[in-house]
Order: sequence, then structure tokens, then C-alpha cells
Amino acid sequence: MVWSVVDESGRAQWHYMPGEAVGPLRFGMSRDSVCALLEERGFVADVLQSHIGHGPLRHQTNFHAANARSRRTALTAYHTEADVLSCVAVDALRGPQVSLGSIRLVGRRPSIVADEFFAYAQEHGLQAGCSVEGDPESDELGILLRAQRAGDILLTRAFFARYDSWAYTMYDSVPGAEWDTR
Repeated sequence: MVWSVVDESGRAQWHYMPGEAVGPLRFGMSRDSVCALLEERGFVADVLQSHIGHGPLRHQTNFHAANARSRRTALTAYHTEADVLSCVAVDALRGPQVSLGSIRLVGRRPSIVADEFFAYAQEHGLQAGCSVEGDPESDELGILLRAQRAGDILLTRAFFARYDSWAYTMYDSVPGAEWDTR
């Protein structure tokens, strides 16, 4: 089924540590390390694209759940030309659930997550705003929460980045392939 959505109980449960890690993935890991670690956690590397040409990002690796009926992407890892994990995109339909504090960021109604996200940022004295497409984002947290289609509904797709000195904002760090995912 094109729009099948993994139930919350069927998703791996990860936590986000801004600037450090998305679940078991630590920013700065090599592609080989990411592939080995995710394979241990039930995700298989599906597609590796090189030379994506967005700033220093050069490599994109898509992963799907090993036990899934389809090979549709659950998450994508983006590495720089120096083989450093810098960005992770988590699919709204099939990806793991990633939490920031008590906020579940993936696969939920965008308006609800946006309210929780802005409240979290305010409570912690952090800046948050909206991208040019109206998606909640925070440069300080390294998060962009996009809307992804699931049939006739929208669910949250989370994009995480640690872009250090190669981008000025979260928006600048998002590769073109990510904007194409709807």
C-alpha cells in the first residue's frame, strides 16, 4: 500500500540530543559506522547516492526497516565529503519515532507538533520560527519539522542537522532531495 503508516508501537523509539545525536546516530560518524550501527538496529542501507552537491554534503544513504514488507525509505543519512554524518531525515510514514524531551516529533499531525515544539523552545529560552514553507524550525536545536503526505492527511517528517560552519541556518542545510520529499 502506497500510504501505509507504521503504527506508533511498531516504530523504534529514539531520542534527539541537539547537536549530538539522533537516537543511536552520532553526528560525525562515518558512513560505514552508520550502516553497521543501523543494521544492528534493524535498518538496511538501501540506496547510496554520491555527489549530491549541497554545500559540503556529498553522500546520501537511504535506509529501510529490514522486517518491512516494502523497501520504502524509513530514514536518510547525509554525509559530507569528509565522511562526516551531518544531517538525518526521518520519514513520517515509516521512520523511527524521535523524541525531543516529551515531544514525539515523527508521524503526527503537524499543527499539534508545532504547538508542542514552540512551547518547548519558549520554555527552554530557545529561538524557534517557521521556514519559508511555514514549517517549524530552530537553528539552535538543529531541527526542521516538515509535513509529509500520507494519503489525504499530513504527518510530521523530522530533519535534523549539525551544520557547524558550512551553513548559516537550518534552511540552508537542507539538501534539494529533502525538499522533493512530500
